[in-house]
Amino acid sequence: MAKDGAIELEGTIAETLPNAMFKVQLDNGHMVLAHISGKMRMHYIRILPDDRVIVELSPYDLTRGRICDKCKVIRRHKKVMVICENPRHKQRQG
Repeated sequence: MAKDGAIELEGTIAETLPNAMFKVQLDNGHMVLAHISGKMRMHYIRILPDDRVIVELSPYDLTRGRICDKCKVIRRHKKVMVICENPRHKQRQG
C-alpha cells in the first residue's frame, strides 16, 4: 500500500547492489536506486535481476525509491501469465 503522496511506478530490476539495494529500470526509461520495503524483508521475499516490481517514489527525491511489490511471471503452454494483486496486471494474464 502506498503512503500518502508517494508515486507508484512499475519497473524491472536491472542490477543488484550490496545492502539490499537495487537499480530499477522504470517503464518510462529512468533508472532509480531502490531498497526493499520492510514487509518484503520480513517475509524473506527474494528479488533477482529481471524481476518485475512496483516501486514507490517520494515526490521530494525521484531518484530513490522503495520496492513495495513483486510480480510473478509464469510461462505455461507458450503463454505468459502475470500473477499479481495489481489490477493492471490481471488484464494481461492468459
